[in-house]
Amino acid sequence: MSSNSAATADEQVELWKMKKLIKGLQAAKGNGTSMISLILPPKSQIPQFTAMLATEHGAASNIKSRVNRLSVMAAIASAQQRLKLYTRTPPNGLVIFCGTILTDEGKEKKVNFDFEPFKPINTTLYLCDNKFHVEALAELLETDSKFGFIIMDGNGSLFGSICGNSREVLSHFTVDLPKKHGRGGQSAQRFGRIREEKRHHYIRKVAETAVQVFITDNKVNVSGLILAGSAEFKNDLSKSDMFDPRLSASVVKIVDVSYGGENGFDQAISLSQEALANVKFVQEKKLIDKFFSEINLDTGKVTCGLSDTIKALDMGAVETIIVWENFEANRYVFRDASGAEVERFLTPLQETDRSNFMDSDTGAELDQVNKEPFLEWLAEVYKQKGANLEFVTDKSPEGSQFVGGFGGIGGMLRWQLDVTQLGGEDINDLYYSDEDEDVPDEDFDDYF
Repeated sequence: MSSNSAATADEQVELWKMKKLIKGLQAAKGNGTSMISLILPPKSQIPQFTAMLATEHGAASNIKSRVNRLSVMAAIASAQQRLKLYTRTPPNGLVIFCGTILTDEGKEKKVNFDFEPFKPINTTLYLCDNKFHVEALAELLETDSKFGFIIMDGNGSLFGSICGNSREVLSHFTVDLPKKHGRGGQSAQRFGRIREEKRHHYIRKVAETAVQVFITDNKVNVSGLILAGSAEFKNDLSKSDMFDPRLSASVVKIVDVSYGGENGFDQAISLSQEALANVKFVQEKKLIDKFFSEINLDTGKVTCGLSDTIKALDMGAVETIIVWENFEANRYVFRDASGAEVERFLTPLQETDRSNFMDSDTGAELDQVNKEPFLEWLAEVYKQKGANLEFVTDKSPEGSQFVGGFGGIGGMLRWQLDVTQLGGEDINDLYYSDEDEDVPDEDFDDYF
């Protein structure tokens, strides 16, 4: 996988983490107004917000309800302590959530979060409420993709970008190209050669400017690229050897527009709405199609299902893990009678089978040491395992087939591997081979 693709995959993992955090914060509820939401935009002055919290702490001492007063003051004190950890605001801003929430059992629990958003957050917020306010973070997720545009016609070219609802012109230049020479005579061919030479230089300049605008630190800085124009220039650019291969691979749509310049930019945006909305689906389709292709070719370089994928991951054989973003499973760490730790990964269906909580040798019940969501564990360790991590949805046809037919998790391997030969506690692994043709259907259901 290229460095640019790996960086994009890492960004998708960070987005998944942010989505999960926002979902958890949205679900949190508390009594009174003891839940504090504090957001500092980039370049904010820490002392200014420290003074503001000190003022709010003094004002909270006047709250009549003793329980609410103590809760609010404790939450503000926690926010003050978190703020002291920073000497300056991080480049993307700072987000702090502190307070007392109610658990599902109705018990009170103190929580504190402080982190730098994955992209700049241009919002200032301080609120005490019975919930955390995460609207500003949710907006960051809605505008996570940036797309580039190149608008070409016979008068010049414009380079722009769109991110969410924000449209920006990045660069533009004009050009004076000779028209077709309609007269005959000896000069016709000469004028034709001059015209073609001018067009060639024009396309070269567009290609060179595109590299300056859309490539930063040797990486494409947009999620996709749209080429637009009123003549054949856009098609000539896409086919030209002068067009950087990294940018060529990022082109998601080529559209015909009636104008050049900013009017053409606006028209190109309108005509590209479908491509802009579906670019994640396009990436997802390519990834899962490659996975299906490996299965159809019977290369032996894929794994399907939770148990097989974990075995291959532990061996360092997995190059890319593909997993449904809502995949449900937990990682358990148990301790057996001898004091040795036993690691198991269980789906909700497997958790209903008590034998999965027993020692496979003695039949004795294992002592549970730790339990954590599988996806949270995977998002933290996938790099240590030498793998790339790709989250997919079930909204595309390919994604739906992957989730429904393959359990929502699989891996593409670096080399051929028959995981059924690896052994382990779970001998009912799903792996397609000639020897497994007699496996009854109920084993397939139990596997997922």
